[in-house]
Amino acid sequence: MNLNDLAANVLQKQRSTPDLIADALREAIMQGIFQEGQSLRQDEIATQFGVSRIPVREALKQLEAEGLVTLHLNRGAMVSVLTAAAAQEICEIRSALEVKAMQLAIPKLKELDLEKASVILETSNQTADAGDLAKLNWEFHATLYASAERPRLLTMIKNLHINCDRYVRVQMVQMDYQERSQKEHYQILDACRQQDTKAAVRLLKRHIDNAGEQLVAYLQQN
Repeated sequence: MNLNDLAANVLQKQRSTPDLIADALREAIMQGIFQEGQSLRQDEIATQFGVSRIPVREALKQLEAEGLVTLHLNRGAMVSVLTAAAAQEICEIRSALEVKAMQLAIPKLKELDLEKASVILETSNQTADAGDLAKLNWEFHATLYASAERPRLLTMIKNLHINCDRYVRVQMVQMDYQERSQKEHYQILDACRQQDTKAAVRLLKRHIDNAGEQLVAYLQQN
């Protein structure tokens, strides 16, 4: 798949043009179609989408807010580079925010939520595609946090996941991480089923910290 394919897919959806373009560019970055540090020329992107530069500029601003794109006054836009130090900070923030979300969510979790999370894990067991696994990983966590009823908190957490997602995909492929991650997911889900907030928080924090340590090590080596 390339950017033209992604553009064709998203333009079929009923959303604003900047949002659609942001979706396609985000996925292009996640899939490695656009590499870190690569320049993103607004005129070329506008031509591919058949639009003016204005919605492209707005889309790039969305991606800048998510940390995926860096906008320079005289050099235009480029795909952001995630350093080991930045990854460490992101994972530290993730740990704090997701632990809070879990603490708020567990007392309100319903059987339907737990069943949905279980189905997501089963679906993850049936695919080896890194992109699908990364999306399912977020869906699993988001499903457990949703009952916290803290939309701003979940938006912040989602943006942190997006920042790491392209590298998490590499982890899953190159570092044989998925099996360990799935095992930890099942442990977290079991603690949630038992309404054991203390155990769920401990397992979640370890899960995020382990992933963060592997990600930082990968970035330091590369």
